[in-house]
Amino acid sequence: AQKAPGAKVCHIQRSRGYLQRNAFDLDTIQKIADTARAANPEIIIFVDNCYGEFTQMKEPCQAGADLVVGSLIKNPGGGIAPTGGYIAGRKDLVELCAYRLNAPGLGKDLGCTLETPRDMYLGFYYAPGVVCEAIKTAIYAQCLLELVGKKPIPRYCEDHNDIVTCFDADTADALIGFCRGIQAASPVDSYAAPEPSPEPGYTDEVIMASGSFTQGSTIELSCDGPLREPYTCYLQGGLNFAASRAGVLLAVQNAYFKD
Repeated sequence: AQKAPGAKVCHIQRSRGYLQRNAFDLDTIQKIADTARAANPEIIIFVDNCYGEFTQMKEPCQAGADLVVGSLIKNPGGGIAPTGGYIAGRKDLVELCAYRLNAPGLGKDLGCTLETPRDMYLGFYYAPGVVCEAIKTAIYAQCLLELVGKKPIPRYCEDHNDIVTCFDADTADALIGFCRGIQAASPVDSYAAPEPSPEPGYTDEVIMASGSFTQGSTIELSCDGPLREPYTCYLQGGLNFAASRAGVLLAVQNAYFKD
């Protein structure tokens, strides 16, 4: 509220990134929006909705957001869209974004589609069901992790506002082992053994596991984490529960029972 009077945009990141917190629920987003608007009625409420789409009955635009953005290789692409993102919300703001990202006067009426609209629409159609499978996978992982003494965020019995589960692996070996288990159970590149490495934009080495059909897709079962104490692991995705459950089982076994 103190910063709002001099600000043009209030940016809200719904999911946690590499923080150890729950994803923001829609009530929290509404409270932030109301507080910012009370201090500055002209402020634009912008929500990064990555990992949060279709996890609740409503979306941020129904909870005070003016503009919502996300990735089509996460929830709304349904594991089918090969690339892309979306912008939704107030018509005038979406139009301004289209002019900025394409060209003034052209906006969203013209532009490169990479011959992917069919896959994007089909993925969007399947997305709610795929997100349901990812949440089932998350709940299963949370139950299993609690049985081995971990404290996942969120817990299996809590509300889920994104598809991400994070937990402290406690040791570098456990974090690496968990990621290698996810990779070994993946449908693509299951032979690969992930190794920690420096990544642009990160202060620590990071390990990532994603044997996915679409490179970088995190609606497909994947996990990652920075190599620093307490070695927090971030697990997300799962196109179908049957295959993803096997991945989670192998990951836990590889992290904590490989001896």
